[in-house]
Amino acid sequence: MNSGIVHLTSYRVRYSDTDKMGVVYYGNYMRLFEIGRTELLRSAGLPYVELEREGYLLPVLEAHAEYILPARYDDVLDIVTSYEIEHSAVIVLRYEIRRNNDTLARGWTRHTFVSASGFKPVRPPQRFFDAMTSYNQPLGA
Repeated sequence: MNSGIVHLTSYRVRYSDTDKMGVVYYGNYMRLFEIGRTELLRSAGLPYVELEREGYLLPVLEAHAEYILPARYDDVLDIVTSYEIEHSAVIVLRYEIRRNNDTLARGWTRHTFVSASGFKPVRPPQRFFDAMTSYNQPLGA
C-alpha cells in the first residue's frame, strides 16, 4: 500500500478572479491547483524554485477539473492537495477546492520530471521522494 500526503492552503478570492457572472472564472481553478501544488512542495521542504535550481522542471502533461458549486468574490477557499507516493517519473496530484463544508471543485494534474536544459524526461531526484515520504501529514488527515 502506498502512503500519501495532504496539504491545505487557504486562498481568498480576489475580484480579478471572477468573471462577468460574478463567479470564479473556470480557468482560474487551474491556478488554484498550481497554488496548492507549489505550497505542498514548499511545506514538504522542497520549494519548486529549488527543484528548478537543481535543473528539474515539472510540466503538466494532463489536467482535469470538475466544477460543482461556484466560488465568489471574497470567499475564503481551502485548496486541499493530495499526492499518493509512487516511485515513478510521472506523478499525479489531486485537488479539492472547498468553502466551509462544501466542495466547489475537484480535479487532478499529471506531471513528469524533465531536465531544464534539454526538456527531456528524467528520473525524479531522490530528494523529491525523500521529501514526500518524510512529510508529516498522512493522507486523509
